[in-house]
Amino acid sequence: MGHVSKRLYSSASKLAVSTSRLKQFPPKEAILVPDSGKPNFFDPELWAALQPPPTSALTAFAHRIGLANVLSSADVVRRACTHKSFLNLHVKYYPSSPTPPTNANLATLGNSLMGLFASEHLHAAYPHLPTRVLKAAVSAHVGPLTCASVAQEMGAVPLLRWHRQPTTPMSPALLHSDALASIPRAITALVYQEISLQSARKFVQSFFLNRQVDLRSMIRFRDPKRALIETVEKFGRERPKSRLLKETGRYSNSPVFVVGIFSGQDKLGEGFGSSLKMAEYRAAEDSLHRLYLTRTPDHLLQVPSSTFPFKQGNIYKTGLEVPYTPGVLGEAEILYASSGRSNIVAPKRPTLEEIETRREGLDV
Repeated sequence: MGHVSKRLYSSASKLAVSTSRLKQFPPKEAILVPDSGKPNFFDPELWAALQPPPTSALTAFAHRIGLANVLSSADVVRRACTHKSFLNLHVKYYPSSPTPPTNANLATLGNSLMGLFASEHLHAAYPHLPTRVLKAAVSAHVGPLTCASVAQEMGAVPLLRWHRQPTTPMSPALLHSDALASIPRAITALVYQEISLQSARKFVQSFFLNRQVDLRSMIRFRDPKRALIETVEKFGRERPKSRLLKETGRYSNSPVFVVGIFSGQDKLGEGFGSSLKMAEYRAAEDSLHRLYLTRTPDHLLQVPSSTFPFKQGNIYKTGLEVPYTPGVLGEAEILYASSGRSNIVAPKRPTLEEIETRREGLDV
């Protein structure tokens, strides 16, 4: 049994089981086959996966995340930590026992709520953020990997009940991180059901939306100068012009140029590089980043779901301390290139010289 004990208490194992709450150790499954008395091959990982987590661990988990009033009983926490894949394993080894409730419905509801909270928060905070970047930012805040990471930080790994499933023609393989991600989603749904939408949003805000995500690295441009020209034209501003601000070592092996891009008297951005072209490219990128990453001040940030009423006693209230004011609806980003997957031939765009010639002709 030394080998079995070593596997059960391995630091790398996600299914370690404490012997202090077991009535018998080693378990009888490790010694005898039920109803036969013959020696049996014992799989400690499978045996550990079938054991329910102790009630004390479930209660401690609810208090640790500050939701003891919502997760009021151990059965509620056990349901939130039971993935639907566990049913197949339970039915196989305990066919006569009632199937335990899972978090399938709760996780689906919680996933929708988290997507709503993240989308409206990011759209209100960054009104000019491009659509694709907004989707990527939502995934970065409340996506599967983030949910699994938050569940691990909560200490939910020993409480998870699941069963690994291989890839099938109808569904991909189920990994540990996928099952672990269902726990924060289920907890979000429980907070919504037991208290209110406002409390669920505060929970998501505390555990997910307060995290720092590098949005700047998500924005990429093929031709930032052209995108900047079209963006400035859309806002009705003067055509951007590049100006050399500083330089050093022009005739050396390592020159450095600093270029600024101006629209009239306003400087939109600046960049540096070992060549004028590189510096101008970075200056155009910096100008677009300054636009797309313009953030609404926190004291002015309001989201639409805060207007939904909730019942407090016999009175319906909203989560607003001041009247709701809709945020700025940002301009759509400039789409000037296609991946070619649509098989649609776009009309040829006029060059900048052709545009200037047409304007001069109209002026005449």
